[in-house]
Amino acid sequence: MSLRPVIETRQAQPHIEGAGVHLHRAFGFGDPSELDPFLLFDDFRNDDPRAYAKGFPWHPHRGIETITYVLAGSVDHADSLGNQGALGAGDVQWMTAGSGILHQEMPKGDARGHMHGFQLWANLPSDQKMSAPRYQDIGAADIPVVIDDDGTSVRVITGNFWGKRGPVDGIAADPQYLDVHVPAGVKKTLPVDTYRKSFAYVFEGSGAFSDASAPQGVLLEKEFEGRELHLRDMSGDRTLIRFGTGDEITVQAGEQGVRFLLISGAPIDEPVAWHGPIVMNTEAELRQAIRELNNGTFIK
Repeated sequence: MSLRPVIETRQAQPHIEGAGVHLHRAFGFGDPSELDPFLLFDDFRNDDPRAYAKGFPWHPHRGIETITYVLAGSVDHADSLGNQGALGAGDVQWMTAGSGILHQEMPKGDARGHMHGFQLWANLPSDQKMSAPRYQDIGAADIPVVIDDDGTSVRVITGNFWGKRGPVDGIAADPQYLDVHVPAGVKKTLPVDTYRKSFAYVFEGSGAFSDASAPQGVLLEKEFEGRELHLRDMSGDRTLIRFGTGDEITVQAGEQGVRFLLISGAPIDEPVAWHGPIVMNTEAELRQAIRELNNGTFIK
């Protein structure tokens, strides 16, 4: 067994998307090979309805899959094919845009106005970019939860983990998408397939991810009283951790425990031509998609 080293940590950055939704973006519109097959990851979380109520009005997608996971509040959705519905707390929607779809997503807060969810974009390989669009809407009750003896709990959204299989299937990247909670003070080692790109995203508590037998925090440069210091820091809220190769990761939970998404997928390793939510393999294919969007032939 080999522990995956931490090769990068970064804080999700404030961003405004849609019609004025305030969110934090962990990665997106950068080097697509870093976390291939994943392209973008957003954390939309707010207690002020004015910061999310206008939502994400009608917009196109082609050549990718979007994965929406709601923790609080709800997201109403509708599309150009006549599909519509709502995602509540704990629900997941895995949408394969394929050849193209127009849709909208409108978040709503809970009774306290709180809204929290994530959206991940996954690339499609060239032979599936023009496939028929499809949805997988998964209710919270249908997502298995496994609990280890030390209190660690894992919601298995997709992939196999600790003898359970997530309900989302037939995804090009054969991903594993887990929601992990490790109790305070517990050190936990979790398996990850060696041949997949993998990242963690911390959204509650704190923890130190490490490739050493005695976990340390992540080495950071900080300035204090005019001097640059190198400090070991626990990875906390809204932190992305990118791992190198190996078949397991280790985390030491902090004083309040740690909750994070652990996501991995098989790299597609194909050229990427990217314009917003349209992702193709060549610039010619991208220009064709934009022409079709403009002349009304985008939906197949």
